[in-house]
Amino acid sequence: MVVDGTGAPAFTADVAVLDQVIVEVGDLSGRSATDRIDVTGHYVAPGFIDIHTHSIGLIREERDADNFVRQGVTTLMEGNDGNSPLDLGGFYDSLSAGGPVAPNFGMFVGHGSIRSEVIGNEDRAATPDELDRMRAYVATGMEEGAFGLSTGLFYLPGSFAETSEVIELAKVAAAAGGMYISHMRNEDVNVLQSVKETIRIGREAGIPVQMTHHKVGGHRNFGRSVESLELIAAARAEGVDITFDQYPYTASSTGLSSVIPRWAQAGGQLADRLSDPATRRRVVDDIEAFVEMRFADDPSKIQLVSCSFDEESAAAFPDDLSGWTLADIFTARDVPGTPAQIADLILEIDAAGRCGAIFHAFDEEDVERFMQSEFGMIGSDGRLSRFGEASPHPRGYGTFARVLGVYARERGVITMEEGVRRMTSAPADRLGLSDRGRVSPGMVADLTVFDPETVADRATFDDPHQYAVGIPHVFVGGIAVVRDSEVTGMRPGVVLRGPGYPHR
Repeated sequence: MVVDGTGAPAFTADVAVLDQVIVEVGDLSGRSATDRIDVTGHYVAPGFIDIHTHSIGLIREERDADNFVRQGVTTLMEGNDGNSPLDLGGFYDSLSAGGPVAPNFGMFVGHGSIRSEVIGNEDRAATPDELDRMRAYVATGMEEGAFGLSTGLFYLPGSFAETSEVIELAKVAAAAGGMYISHMRNEDVNVLQSVKETIRIGREAGIPVQMTHHKVGGHRNFGRSVESLELIAAARAEGVDITFDQYPYTASSTGLSSVIPRWAQAGGQLADRLSDPATRRRVVDDIEAFVEMRFADDPSKIQLVSCSFDEESAAAFPDDLSGWTLADIFTARDVPGTPAQIADLILEIDAAGRCGAIFHAFDEEDVERFMQSEFGMIGSDGRLSRFGEASPHPRGYGTFARVLGVYARERGVITMEEGVRRMTSAPADRLGLSDRGRVSPGMVADLTVFDPETVADRATFDDPHQYAVGIPHVFVGGIAVVRDSEVTGMRPGVVLRGPGYPHR
């Protein structure tokens, strides 16, 4: 059965590939072939395009990208949340110099990286000269192949940028035919204001916009997906080209320092500010308020991924905190874990060395409501992982299989065909990848074969290093990167470049 990526009903057909391209789709039973694979009982879909990944750090080492390709992903998009190399061309060159990779690889240019280079970690507006310098970085990034501008307005230093600054930089990306993709400024109590800001950026910059990993955090904000979707629909009716992506989990993952107020971290002077008792009290009060709003003061909802401690600092903690919750640490220390103790522990861990964390803060009804919106697509926000290392969010191993197995097959939240569309033609169209995302003659033969009865995610928050199942074959450019459920070691992925690249 072919699920062609458009959302149309599956149909019975053979798929022929020649020289990395799909050449025929239909009854090809009388045709000859050098390699024939019987996938009776399976679905043949376009390869999944993950529009939001964090894979820069390991892609030059983990070139097979096992945790992604085993769930059917054939294209990774990086440079998200405002974080990218400033020299995209140099990064692409270094990636190619080390040899090929299994999946295709594309990039956005990151506003946060640019602002850090030009202004630093300062809580202030850009001067006219600084804004011109940032415009130049965006223009160069687009010329080097970026697909658009990404922001992380929730993070330092993007959180210090005024909306007008982002609009001016987005105009540069728009002039090169690019898109704007954003980790919005707020995803909890002020989520609707952030949606409105994103819409404003799209409208005033004249650029297609994507709210990436859209969600609603904090127990008091559950249900606001209704209002968010209403804002999106109204903006689209007015002509703003706005969409979003999501991952199918009720927990996020980022640095533990994201809980610490941004004003306290400005200029890298957190330690100095904490040395003043009155200022420390302000910081603790802000952390307590955030933890109550997001997690209802429950330390078990903050789970550590991995930590980088020096030897002296590590002595205050167990040997490996990967997978531990803050509640586990309180239990080990035999303390109750009051709101003030939660804030103090977060500051203690941050001072000892940065930690990544998983935050359990979302509601399943919001996840399903977003998934039913025609304007959404799927992106993992997952990391390229070394198998068995640390305790990462399971989305890096299971996002795409989970959508198909849980939300399509088991719960019927969406159809299998619609689930595939959100992973294939929807992100392809958003990125301007006109030759990918559909099973159709003339398209690049990025293909994923899955069993609709058995496809499933296996990764959990307690045991994340488990590969997806029910996806026996994955092809990149017609070459198998997964064959009979095993990674082949073939690396046919190509560097994808955006609309501003002159040699595209």
